[in-house]
Amino acid sequence: METYAAVVLAGGAARRMGGVDKPARPVGGRPMRDRVLSAVSDAAPRVLVGPADAVPAGVRVIREDPPDGGPVAAAAAGLALLDPDTALVALLAADLPLLTREAIGDLLNQLGGDEQGPDGACFVDGDGRRQSLCGVWRVAALRAGLDRLAVERGGSLSGAPVRALLAGLVVREVPWSGDGPPPWFDCDTDEDVRRAEEWAR
Repeated sequence: METYAAVVLAGGAARRMGGVDKPARPVGGRPMRDRVLSAVSDAAPRVLVGPADAVPAGVRVIREDPPDGGPVAAAAAGLALLDPDTALVALLAADLPLLTREAIGDLLNQLGGDEQGPDGACFVDGDGRRQSLCGVWRVAALRAGLDRLAVERGGSLSGAPVRALLAGLVVREVPWSGDGPPPWFDCDTDEDVRRAEEWAR
């Protein structure tokens, strides 16, 4: 299995949940954030980007600049903590309570060790929509995308959409075919949390 790092994005205002700390909301008795970090327990390092009072041992924490600057600014902050020779990174939203190590392994296997392969692999949902923040990426490709965006946006990554970061990258889209609920299921609403609770039982 390829060695990899993990960057978990835990910022955002959670407006559809009344502005609560969404990644801290429990599913199956554990904060969603901790469930995601558990799914990448073998990653080195594990980086959480966003506010956090308590995280599992060994997890590095950083805030994006500016705070609440969006997922691209958060990705840049997380990647900045990786060693220069880190080749692969799982870039994940913190509201994926159904994510599993099996699912991460599936994405890693899609990339393999061939540097001539795709720039990343991410899950697609049942309608074929990319779940870009449930993917594994080549660090060099993401860093190149961040550099390009910074130039295009006059140095600021705040508010940039993820699709702009990934524009031009070769992406392998992966439908989930394993057992259990879809690992890409994210919780944007209270109803989503209820559904995840049912699946997590």
